[in-house]
Amino acid sequence: MICLILGGGAGSRLAPLTSHRSKPAVPIAGKYRLIDIPISNCLNSGVKRMFVVTQYNSASLNQHIKNTYHFDVFSHGFVDILAAEQTPNSDQWFQGTADAVRQSMHHLKNHEYDYILILSGDQLYQMDFEELAKYHISKKADLTIATIPVNDQDAPGFGIMKVNNQGFIDSFIEKPKKEVLADWTSSVSAENESKGKTYLASMGIYLFSKQVMMKLFSDNEKAVDFGKEIIPDAIHGGLKVASYAFDGYWTDIGTIRSFFEANIALTDTIPEFNLFDNKRIVYTRPRQLAPTKVYGTFLNRALIAEGCIIHAKKIDRSVIGIRSRIGEGSEINNTIVMGADYYESISEIIDSKEGAAMGIGKGCIIENAIIDKNARIGNNVVIKGSPLLKDVESDKYAIKDGIIVLKKGVFIPSGTQIGLV
Repeated sequence: MICLILGGGAGSRLAPLTSHRSKPAVPIAGKYRLIDIPISNCLNSGVKRMFVVTQYNSASLNQHIKNTYHFDVFSHGFVDILAAEQTPNSDQWFQGTADAVRQSMHHLKNHEYDYILILSGDQLYQMDFEELAKYHISKKADLTIATIPVNDQDAPGFGIMKVNNQGFIDSFIEKPKKEVLADWTSSVSAENESKGKTYLASMGIYLFSKQVMMKLFSDNEKAVDFGKEIIPDAIHGGLKVASYAFDGYWTDIGTIRSFFEANIALTDTIPEFNLFDNKRIVYTRPRQLAPTKVYGTFLNRALIAEGCIIHAKKIDRSVIGIRSRIGEGSEINNTIVMGADYYESISEIIDSKEGAAMGIGKGCIIENAIIDKNARIGNNVVIKGSPLLKDVESDKYAIKDGIIVLKKGVFIPSGTQIGLV
């Protein structure tokens, strides 16, 4: 098996976090990046040959992968970047998921493989792809699509499959309207049925047999998207398209709200996504950082990454990223602090033109917010997000779905108030 991980498009719904980085490069859980999730799933499943297909704002993603994933010379493993490029066959950027894979296929010619695994670079889940491959082979399928049960409220946001009793997909509809949903239920477990999760949604995880993918691309030369074109053609063309029912935790990090909720959920007593596992390890860049220091802080339901210096009064239900500095008397609630890319020296802090060190100053109150990396927040700053707030975009912050997002590297002067105060 060989794997292609799609880096996604411009990620406008996740802006401003994607203003200077691609979606897979967005930090998550204090110390990781989103791209670490599919790569870790591959490594834990024994898949060691991966291409990451990129297009937008890919510099930081390329650097992270280059600095993180190294294989010994005997393993034949790799994680390589495939950037959009002009070729004799195409002078355009990737037009969709299928087009990105089609334009990347010539890079696979020197590799032996029977199956090709297509993954998204912006999802949070843990899956054993070896089990997926065994299921694909046992079904003698041409294409297997990982599916997850959803309710009628979520179904219009996904591609929905109609799956028969043998586990094969009879029909497919992309983002159906609510008035036609009644015709698209599938057989699910009793537990999911009791929760109203009777629709099987595509997770954007596909396993193709090699020759089948070649034929589908040959028969659909102008198709650019898997969900809208390739998959419906495979089903209508009589191919054996199987559904691999996944019943674990999975979320698509497509919006500021979904990103925020997925991160904050990691602070639960027993989170659905398990970072603390001996086998399903989440890998990332190994940094030579000092342990975190905490002074007189009340901590509750908090994830604290390494290298932090914390003097805060209270941190509750929050994720604190690497190299974060939080001043005395500050209170952080329901907030993601992404931290910093580097440390400032004492002399740099004293000589700072902005008059504030990188991090959060003294006496601040921050709630329902995301603080991007390298932000400088002065003393006695109040930032309070709320569902009552309207969406706003400024040069220093954005408000989306009631969440205040400070942009990367901004300076917020002492005494500033943002949001409901």
